[in-house]
Amino acid sequence: VQLQASGGGLVQAGGSLRLSCLVSGITVTGNPIGWYRQRPGEEREFVAGLRSVGGTTYQDSVKGRFTISRDAAKNTVYLQMTSLKPEDTAIYYCYYMGLPSSWGQGTLVTVSS
Repeated sequence: VQLQASGGGLVQAGGSLRLSCLVSGITVTGNPIGWYRQRPGEEREFVAGLRSVGGTTYQDSVKGRFTISRDAAKNTVYLQMTSLKPEDTAIYYCYYMGLPSSWGQGTLVTVSS
C-alpha cells in the first residue's frame, strides 16, 4: 500500500486548505484510512479517520472545522480544513490503518496568525 499526501502550504488564520492522499495498492472504499499530524515538538496524533464499514471519526479539536472524505473514482482521500488556527500548524500524514499499516509522506501545513 502506498499513500501520497499533497496540498499543504502556508495559509492565514481563518483560512482553508484541502489535503489530498492518493492511494495505491488498495481501494479507498471499504478500508480504514485516516489523517494524523505532528506538531513541532510533539508526538504524532490522530486527526480524522474513515472507518472501513462507513462513518468518520475526528479529534475533538477539529470537529466542525475539518472534514474527511473519499473519492472512489480517484482513489483519493481528502481532508478539507477550514477555520484554520495557528495551532493546526503541523506535518500532516495520511495513514492506512489496516494490516500491514502504511504511512504516506507528510505534507506541511503552516497557519500564520
